Amino acid sequence: MTPVLAHAFGGVKDLPVPLWLFYYAGAAVLVFSFVALGVLWRRPRLGEAAAERPLPKPLQRVLLSPVTRLVLGGAAVALFVLVWLAAALGTADASVNLAPTFVFVLFWIGLVPLVVIFGNVWRVVSPWKAAADGAHWLWARVAPPWRTPFPYPPGLGRWPAVVLLFAFVVFELAYSDPSDPRALALAIWIYSLVTWGGMLVFGREAWLQNGEAFNVYFGLLARVSPFAVQTSADGRRTVVARPPLSALAVDEERRGTLAFVAVMLGSVGFDGVSRTRWWQDLRLEAQADLVLESPGLAELVGTALNVGGILAAAALVALAYLLAVAAAGLIAGARRDLAGAFLLSLVPIALVYVVAHYFSLFVLQGQFAIPLASDPFGRGADLLGTADYEVDLGLLSPNAIWYTQVVALIAGHVAGLVVAHDRAVQLFASARTAIRTQYAMLALMVAYTVGGMWILAQP
Repeated sequence: MTPVLAHAFGGVKDLPVPLWLFYYAGAAVLVFSFVALGVLWRRPRLGEAAAERPLPKPLQRVLLSPVTRLVLGGAAVALFVLVWLAAALGTADASVNLAPTFVFVLFWIGLVPLVVIFGNVWRVVSPWKAAADGAHWLWARVAPPWRTPFPYPPGLGRWPAVVLLFAFVVFELAYSDPSDPRALALAIWIYSLVTWGGMLVFGREAWLQNGEAFNVYFGLLARVSPFAVQTSADGRRTVVARPPLSALAVDEERRGTLAFVAVMLGSVGFDGVSRTRWWQDLRLEAQADLVLESPGLAELVGTALNVGGILAAAALVALAYLLAVAAAGLIAGARRDLAGAFLLSLVPIALVYVVAHYFSLFVLQGQFAIPLASDPFGRGADLLGTADYEVDLGLLSPNAIWYTQVVALIAGHVAGLVVAHDRAVQLFASARTAIRTQYAMLALMVAYTVGGMWILAQP
């Protein structure tokens, strides 16, 4: 088996047209989409204007059944324990230990299409939430109701989730050996303690909405989905179908959300940049004088450089967005801060960056989960009879990967334009003003598209 990889496979080879034509074509598609939106999309169609339809009642009963939650939550906790035990007690060889492939491929990448298609299924399959719900249920039967010691500070917003997501991507992209099962076991344990501690101190729901990084991450991506669970004022829950993207065309004023989205986008962008020859040369130059005399210090310098790169990439994403929004505000003469008005238009871009950078990793490296499932600890077992499964690493050609990446990038940025345009026609009475405010957003989307293609095309 091969070790877990942290980035996409493949590269551009023997394209029928020059690479620069892809850049121009991507920009042209965005400009054409912008013009079409200005002509055809004159009133809000998303956000509060979008119609929601409840799913059929028999399907509602199944999806919202306590039995469904119990079964899925119990399975999630059992799988969580298995993965952690594999990381902590299994073989230290990452290529034959289930934990690295499960965490970085099946969980981190594989859950993305599920929440985009079916809605926020993470709320049901989160092992941290399921374990906390179970502990709450048991406590209620043997002791007085638990009172959280502290209310969650409203001014803190989603900043705890920002810190935890940043810690995760630093571990994945900056640490020298994130696939090391023992390091992974320690990281899982630390994250679990922080998560359950936050729920204990501030309450389960408050921490899930603001502090649990994966709940915030998958929750934002799930807003792309045509399905959602709505809760009425009396606590009744309903599964509804809605137009895709409609949950993005709303204000997002919760503090820390821009930083969270910037880390989502910036970390994937940095992952691509870190594979380029330019970054590799920069890192080698920074470490050159220390490699022989102090290898440990050299590795620390390389890690620090990567951390700085992630921070810089996230800051660049945030700054570019704020400049575009400031330009929109100037054009419209807006009296309010528009930073939260268009923020969720970046979510489709974050989604397609994940797709473009990692779908080949999921398709190719994900195949290793089949034999690893039979031998999660890497001890030579064959529990499911799949230990001898033959992995096909030739399943995707480099050019097939490239075309998929290009299509994903363009489609995601067009979706971002749609969301931003819908918000503009909601906010501004004049259609002409709404269109003019989006010139800067168009420039931002073009820059993200061409920049994303350039990163993916690097050797």
